[in-house]
Amino acid sequence: MFTGSIVAIVTPMDEKGNVCRASLKKLIDYHVASGTSAIVSVGTTGESATLNHDEHADVVMMTLELADGRIPVIAGTGANATAEAISLTQRFNDSGIVGCLTVTPYYNRPSQEGLYQHFKAIAEHTDLPQILYNVPSRTGCDLLPETVGRLAKVKNIIGIKEATGNLTRVNQIKELVSDDFVLLSGDDASALDFMQLGGHGLFPLRLTSQRVIWPRCANWQQKGILPRHALLISV
Repeated sequence: MFTGSIVAIVTPMDEKGNVCRASLKKLIDYHVASGTSAIVSVGTTGESATLNHDEHADVVMMTLELADGRIPVIAGTGANATAEAISLTQRFNDSGIVGCLTVTPYYNRPSQEGLYQHFKAIAEHTDLPQILYNVPSRTGCDLLPETVGRLAKVKNIIGIKEATGNLTRVNQIKELVSDDFVLLSGDDASALDFMQLGGHGLFPLRLTSQRVIWPRCANWQQKGILPRHALLISV
């Protein structure tokens, strides 16, 4: 469930600023039909930075209800304060989500040791699988491969969404982690190359316009035939 094409969905709102349940169901149905491997509810794409914790939790629980077991649901639980990230993560301990996507603390620009202690503390307060999320272009801090290698040894930290677009990161991280540590691309432009270098899947941003291509690419990668098909497609 943590490989293939995983999509961070938007949180649809009506004109009054309330979550539009009908639109959310339509969106989830779309991804079920598209062959998406899993969806992320209230990741950074889903307004995580602008919802309070109660709203955040309500959207995740609504997503779980509407998904109704048809597709795995991952919750975005990142925050730039460690205590807030822990509190938010713990709200979903027995909810039915399959794991958490946790972005690096934004704006604070912590050191590598600070990043290590932040993610380690979150993982130690839950049994839910944790996927690290590195997107320095938006957060202002970069989770370096050496720190990822340290975090990969922490119980419950099972993978990373790597969105730098720097393909040298794939091999750098692979050399520091076990074979079952999941490497997921968060950059559409380099996603095919990322997977051919040994990545396990991707978080596509452009699935709306290419709903069939990305799940197929992820499937081809898992079957070991992506290089053959990459010659035939343009994304």
